[in-house]
Amino acid sequence: MPNLAETIEKRRADWQLLERMISQISARNLRHMKGDQLARLSDLYRSACADLAMAEQYRLSPETVNYLHGLVGQAHNTIYRSRRPQWQTWWDIAFRQTPQRIFQDHCVHICGLLFFGVFALSTYLAYNEMAFPGFAEKVLGAEQMEMMEESFSQVEFGRDLGTNLSMVAFYIQHNTGIGLQCFAMGILIIPGLYTTAFNACMLGASFGYMARGDTPGGDSFLEFVTAHGAFELTAIALAAAAGLRIGAGWLFTKGLTRIASLQVQAREALPIMAASGVLFFLAALTEGLLSPSSLPYVFKALWGIFSSGLLMFYFVVLGYPTEKSIATRPN
Repeated sequence: MPNLAETIEKRRADWQLLERMISQISARNLRHMKGDQLARLSDLYRSACADLAMAEQYRLSPETVNYLHGLVGQAHNTIYRSRRPQWQTWWDIAFRQTPQRIFQDHCVHICGLLFFGVFALSTYLAYNEMAFPGFAEKVLGAEQMEMMEESFSQVEFGRDLGTNLSMVAFYIQHNTGIGLQCFAMGILIIPGLYTTAFNACMLGASFGYMARGDTPGGDSFLEFVTAHGAFELTAIALAAAAGLRIGAGWLFTKGLTRIASLQVQAREALPIMAASGVLFFLAALTEGLLSPSSLPYVFKALWGIFSSGLLMFYFVVLGYPTEKSIATRPN
């Protein structure tokens, strides 16, 4: 083992040289390299592949193995990448790998059940005033309730395009603010779960209270939220799951250092956060353009049904695990 350690230290200089060469190369100037430089790059790449195989065989430290995996992957992409846009690769990432990873992720399961469970329960308790008197008042407060009543009693359907576009920007900022809060607190695990449940309770109580037949502005509220609700709520739950996934990295290291574990879990969280960001954007577009439009309510309801079905298709149908996805399942 001492001889092996000495060999690794000697090879480390070549790894660093390969890393520097990779950082200086782009797809545009690779063909302009001199022959001896290309030969040197090729030799370093093959040596790194051999070193990776040796590191795995002798079970070297996880940091060394992970470093070599990343180095070999970067070198391979630099040397063999195509000049043409790899649409097939991006399609596979977006419509196979991402939904399958999200479908299998335990952090998504936890946050999804927590968020939508608390949301549904809070909606029911706030709506059923006779069975649970005062629930909405305790959760929302009198001032918040009055503000919602006044706001939706005066909501303007059919407003001009300029106002709608400015509201799209506002909704992106507002909605993603909630998502980022759940994401950031999720890294701390317990505070993240509390924040997720708190937001679910507040949103559910708002829905339940405004859905009462005698609430001023209730009809306008339902017409306004029907179209974009599925996108927005799912985006919040996914943002919380992405934070929890990273938080699990420093709690469950699986033999890695905490830094290395966090790096691994951050990569696992990327597809979840990307999907959340796309849904926040779609929710803002819908909330800013379709929800306040003068279109008949039936059209907005159909869009809400379509968007819910679209989410089910993407995350469940496309996400249903295959043999290959099960082999790479995150814990």
